Amino acid sequence: MKNRHGNRTKTLGQRIWEHRILYVFLLPCVVSLLVFSYYPMYGATLAFKKYNYALGIMGSPWVGLTHFITFTTSPEFWSVIRNTITISGLKILMCFPAPILLALLLNEVWNSKFKRAIQTMSYLPNFVSWVVVVSLLTVVFSPYGGIVNNIRKAFDLPSVFYLGERDYFYPLVVLSDIWKGVGWGSIIYLSALSGISPELYESAVLDGAGRIKCIWYITLPGIKMTIGIMFIYAVGGLLNAGFDQILLLQQPANMLISEILDTYTLKTGLNYGKFEYATAIGLFKSAFSFLLIVITNNMAKRFFEVGIW
Repeated sequence: MKNRHGNRTKTLGQRIWEHRILYVFLLPCVVSLLVFSYYPMYGATLAFKKYNYALGIMGSPWVGLTHFITFTTSPEFWSVIRNTITISGLKILMCFPAPILLALLLNEVWNSKFKRAIQTMSYLPNFVSWVVVVSLLTVVFSPYGGIVNNIRKAFDLPSVFYLGERDYFYPLVVLSDIWKGVGWGSIIYLSALSGISPELYESAVLDGAGRIKCIWYITLPGIKMTIGIMFIYAVGGLLNAGFDQILLLQQPANMLISEILDTYTLKTGLNYGKFEYATAIGLFKSAFSFLLIVITNNMAKRFFEVGIW
C-alpha cells in the first residue's frame, strides 16, 4: 500500500508491532478500564428487570420501564429532585466562583513565600475525608462543649444544635464545601493564569491601567475558556450534590431538605433490598446528567465559543 507521494505505508499491524513496547505500558490501563468501567455496565440491565436472586441478573424477567415510571410517579420524586437541585444550585452559585476568586487573589501576590504558604494551607483540606470534616464540624458546633456554643454561653446565650437545625443545614453544606475544595479547585485556574503573557500586563500598565482593569480586561478573558469548560462540568453534575458530605450531615430534623438522589438510591437499594429500583434511579440520574452536559455544551459554544467537544 502506497501513500500519495508514492512511498509504501505500513499496515496497522506493522505499526502496532513497531511500537509494541508502548502498547505493553498501555495494556494495564486498558484492562483496568474494561474490567472496572465497561464490564460492570451489564448490571445496568437490572433497571429493566424484576430481580430474582435465584435467577440472577440475566435470568430475571424483563419489566421494561416499570421501575422508571414508578420512580417518576412516586411521592418522593419531586422532593428528592428539588433537594438535589437546590443543594447543587447553591454550590454552583457560591462554590464555583470561590476557586476563581482565590486564583485571582493569589495571582496578585508578589511575595513568593507568602503565596506558597497560602496555597499549601488552602490545598490541605482537600486531602481530609468528609468523615473527618463532619467530625470537626460536630466538635465545633456541638451543644455540649462545642467551641461556638461555649462562646455563646460566655455571652449568656442559649446553646444551639447547629447540625440538627434545619435552618443551618444549607449554610453548613456550602461553607464546608468551600473550605474543603476551594484550594484544590484553584489549581487549574492558576495553571491557566500562568499561560497569560506578562507582556500584556506590561503594556496595560504603560497605558495607565490599574490592577482592577488588568484583571477585568486581561486576566478574566485569558481564563475564559477554562471557566467555561469547568462550568459545563459543574452544570452537568447538577444531580451530584455531594453524596459523602450530605449523607454524613443528615439528621432526622433536616431529612426533608437533605434527602438527595444519591442518598435515596443508597437507602432504597441497601436498606430495602430494591436493587432493580435503585439501579433505575441511578440510570435515570446518569441519563439526565448526560443530557445536561449536551445542552450546556451547545449553549456555551453558541454564546461563549467554548465547549468540551
